[in-house]
Parts: sequence; C-alpha cells; structure tokens
Amino acid sequence: MKVKLFLDEDVHAGLTHTLRQRGFDVVHAQEMKRKGRSDADQLAFAVQEKRCLVTFNIRDFVLLHNSYLKQDKEHWGIIASKQMSIGEILRRLLFKLAFKETGYFKNRIEFL
Repeated sequence: MKVKLFLDEDVHAGLTHTLRQRGFDVVHAQEMKRKGRSDADQLAFAVQEKRCLVTFNIRDFVLLHNSYLKQDKEHWGIIASKQMSIGEILRRLLFKLAFKETGYFKNRIEFL
C-alpha cells in the first residue's frame, strides 16, 4: 500500500492534485481546514490519520521528531524540505516515495 500523505500548509496546495493523479492518498492542511494550527497539532493529526507529513518547516519538525523519539511516541513519518518550485518538489518527492510501503517512513524524518 502506498504511503498516505498530509501536506502542511506551507507546501504548495497544487501538489495535492498532482499527487492524487499519480495514485496517492493525499490531503492538504488547507482543504482539511487546518491552516494556522500549531506544528505539534499538525503532526498529531497526521499520526491520527496514519499519514506521513510533508513540510517546508525543517527546524520545527526536526525538533518535534526528536521529541516524539524521546517520549517513545510514534508518527508515520516526516518528509522535510527547503522551499523550492512545485516541479522540483514533485520530482524529489516522487523519487523519495517510489516503491515505499506505508510503514517505511514510520518514526523517521527524511529530507528532500
């Protein structure tokens, strides 16, 4: 089963549609009416939904990832990246996700 994704509000909303066209189960913070929520709340939502979170907010999510590890809490993965064009994000994300099953990113942070 392909990795399910949750795109943080800072990630291009247009990426959602493009990933869906490629067969991914993906939701965006904007369509889920989660804009303005704290990073911790966004990650908690991703955990509840068993989704890997994609964000441009590297620093804060590295800290959250480390906090989860220290507390023995689990998450379904975090993919963090610096801001870049939607085309470049798509290319790198598709490469990162290729042939990965749902559990691959569990409790891991990866960078594009």
